[in-house]
Formats: sequence, structure tokens, C-alpha cells
Amino acid sequence: GRLYPSLVANPDYTAIAGERHRQRLVDLIEEARSAGARIQDVNPASESFVGSRKLPPTLILGVPAATRLMREEIFGPLLPIVEYDDVGDAIAHVNGGERPLALYWFGRDPARRERVLRETIAGGVTINDCLFHLAQEHQPYGGVGASGMGVYHGEWGFRTFSQMKPVFHQSNLSGVALLRPPYGKMFDLVVAALKRIA
Repeated sequence: GRLYPSLVANPDYTAIAGERHRQRLVDLIEEARSAGARIQDVNPASESFVGSRKLPPTLILGVPAATRLMREEIFGPLLPIVEYDDVGDAIAHVNGGERPLALYWFGRDPARRERVLRETIAGGVTINDCLFHLAQEHQPYGGVGASGMGVYHGEWGFRTFSQMKPVFHQSNLSGVALLRPPYGKMFDLVVAALKRIA
């Protein structure tokens, strides 16, 4: 509650873009709950969000893989948490689906962290936090595979959203003409000279 002691009337805590999208997020939570997931709202003032376009940050634990929450992009304050016993299980989970736009690693063990970075593919990674790889203007940001192709930010974005237009202009004095048909004595002399050089 230190960052946001209250949420509903707090102008610093953002709202969902529209009611249809808010309802979609509520439906994702309810589907996960019905499938046995544990839902934990982060609501320090115990406020009611009814009639608001806001939702509290919501942690969702034990979410079955078949739920929409685990198959679709979320675009809201919902954070499904995948629990595991071994880091290899977590890596297998990440590698078992579409390549994610973001991967978040929380931990202090550098060997485990490096293993996760080495053995997974993701658009970007934030370590011990969420989303901040997106905000780094001196790093490229983008997805891989289903999460998107190409990157933006700075020069990377310029190159992604630009199309180079290569132009070649042949000079009037071109030695290439000596290698074009019809082949005759001049061609034979050029080939012989090239063989001596090579």
C-alpha cells in the first residue's frame, strides 16, 4: 500500500481503456477462479471497484494452462504466477508455449538466472521487477514469433519501420561488359588474365 494507499480515486493509478476490455479482464479472473486458481487482489484500502473502470492489481496463483488467462495477452493489472519446484520446470513451461513478449525472473541466484536467460527465448526480460525492459530507450524492445517481429526504440525502431531503397548505377565505363556474351577472343583474354591473378 505504500505506492498506492488507495486506487479507485487515485489519478496516478490508471484505468482500463474501456468497459468492454474491463469486462474481458473480469471474465479472465472468473474463468481462472472457476478452474481452481487462487485470486489475490492487492487492494490496500479494501475499496469497491464497482462502477469504476479500474481493477486492483491481481495476483493469480495455480492457474491451469488451458485457461484464457494463460493463453491470451492480458493488457491489464493481472499477474498470473506459475509456481514450480525446479527451475527446469519453469524453463520447460516457458519453452512449451508461444514465445513470450516478456519474461520476468525473480531471484538472487546468479547461476539460476543465467540458466533461465540462456535456455529460454523471449522478446525481453526484466529481472526482479516487471515491465522495465520496455522503458529502456537504449535497448531494443519487441517480440519473437507470435509476440511480434522486429523491435523499436531509437535506431532499432528507425530501422524496423524504415525501408532501405538500394540503388545501383552502372558506369558507362564498365569492365563487366567484357564478360558478357557473345564470347570471343576478348573474353578468352580476360579469363586468362583473371586466372593468372587468382
